[in-house]
Parts: sequence; structure tokens; C-alpha cells
Amino acid sequence: MTTRAALHHRTTYRFAEPVHLFPHAIRLRPAPHSRTPVSGYELRVEPSEHVLRWHQDPFGGWVGQVVFTAPTDELEVTVDLVADLTPVNPFDFFVEDYASTAPFAYPADLHDDLGPYLRPVDDGPRGSGLSRDSTAWVESAIARAMGDEGGELPVVELLVRLNRAVRAHVAYSTRMEPGTQAPHETLERAVGSCRDSSWLLVAVLRHAGLAARFASGYLLQLQTPGEDGPSRDSAELHAWAEAYVPGAGWVGLDPTSGLLAAEGHLPLSCTPRPSSAAPISGTTTPAEVDFSYETTLTRLDDAG
Repeated sequence: MTTRAALHHRTTYRFAEPVHLFPHAIRLRPAPHSRTPVSGYELRVEPSEHVLRWHQDPFGGWVGQVVFTAPTDELEVTVDLVADLTPVNPFDFFVEDYASTAPFAYPADLHDDLGPYLRPVDDGPRGSGLSRDSTAWVESAIARAMGDEGGELPVVELLVRLNRAVRAHVAYSTRMEPGTQAPHETLERAVGSCRDSSWLLVAVLRHAGLAARFASGYLLQLQTPGEDGPSRDSAELHAWAEAYVPGAGWVGLDPTSGLLAAEGHLPLSCTPRPSSAAPISGTTTPAEVDFSYETTLTRLDDAG
């Protein structure tokens, strides 16, 4: 059964004095590969004195480039969209025979294409790779996931186990500070936001030889009477990881829940690193700022 739901998302920055807004990049438009159909979409930006142009980034995601033409004491970005939520089986995909069990090797040409998604995640400066402690934890997690299956394990089972390993180690916490923790920080603290645990999972997957990317998007959740789950309909910005499985394509893994991504995961930007997927990025002249946001999800079918 399909449920049509309207998402309203508003982000507001109120400045203590008028500021000059330098060009901003907005990544709040559903990605072309989203499995959830979006039948209506609108982006509004205030102040009205601006020019907005859409383009696709190197990874296929939509980026709204905004150039402002006058000073302002408030910046507001509002998204309204309608999504058709139809339950899906997240395991309903094919896998190429050569990749059905792990470990496996990507063919040379595909390996080259996936290069940015196979590059080791850094704990320090670019090119530093994981720290010794992070590497030890990651390799232990991979070894536990592989278990005693004679050196081979169905690749889907490996994905499930690695996702659950991160979920078991990292407690979820809402973190309002900008940026994403390095894997060693998330492992040491054993707590992090959805983007922190997702970046750690990307590091684990790449260390296991699987191409992986960081996904930023919306999580749309419908209350289901009589079942475990959300106590109300809700929507929020969220992050997860995606692994490239030959035959299946990009498979979403949500380490916050320990589950595979499904119809409620609406991707906005999927990139090799989190900094390229920020929902809103840009700078202003210096000023104190008050930040606020709101998200609502309304069932249109129920509303008539």
C-alpha cells in the first residue's frame, strides 16, 4: 500500500546584524537514484534578492548554487515535497555470481570507476589512512563478521554483520556541531551522530575491500499502529552509508538502526566524503547567528 506524504523542512539563520552572504550550495533536492518517487518538489530561499541555478555534482547529485545580491539579517531555506512511500524489501536485488561471496575483487575497469569510493578513510591529514587503533578495531570487526565460514561469506550477510557491528559499538547522539568525527574519535567515544557512525561504517566497508560512499538525505518514518516503531509520523535529516555490490548497485546501510535502507530513506547527496554532501554550505561576513529548523511529515491520504 502506498502512502502519499508531504515533507516540510525549514532551516533558518538569524543574524545579529545585516551580513553579506557569499555564494551558498544547497543539497536538499532528492537524488536522481532515489527509489522513493517524489511527485512534487519546491525549494524557497529568502531573502528574495538572490539568483538560484541548479547543476549536478560529479557524483550525479543536485546542487542549488545561490548567489545573493543584497545584505540581510536572515537566511531561510524551505523545502516542500511529496513522496510516495511504498513498502519495499531492501534485500530484493540481484548479485553478480563473482561477487556473491566475500571476499571478492571488482573487475579492473569497475575498480577504476569506483576509485574514490575505495580510497581508505583518513583519521588525520589527507592520505594518512586509519590510525593504528582504528585499524585494529576495524580488522577485528571484519574478522568477527567473516566468522568461521571457511574464509567465504555471502556478501549480503557480510554487509548486514558489519552494519550491526557499528550499530553495537556506537551509541546514537544528536550532535549539533558542524562536521563529522574522524573514525578514531567515534570509536574512542563510542557515541556519535548518524553522520559519525555512517562515516565509520564507510571506513569499515572500504577496509573490507568494498566500495562505499556517504549518503545524506531525509528519513521519513510513518507510525504503524500495533507495531514496534516510531510513535508518530516524522521526518528528519539523516545520514547512512551505501556499498556498491555488483549486480545490485548501491545498497544503503543505516548504522543508526542497524538495518538496510528502505523506502523511508530519501537520498539527497551521496559522495565519497561527508564534506561534499553537506545539506547547506556557504559563508557570511562575521556576525552572531541563531540557528533553528523544523521538519514535519503529513499524510496527504489521511488529510483527504
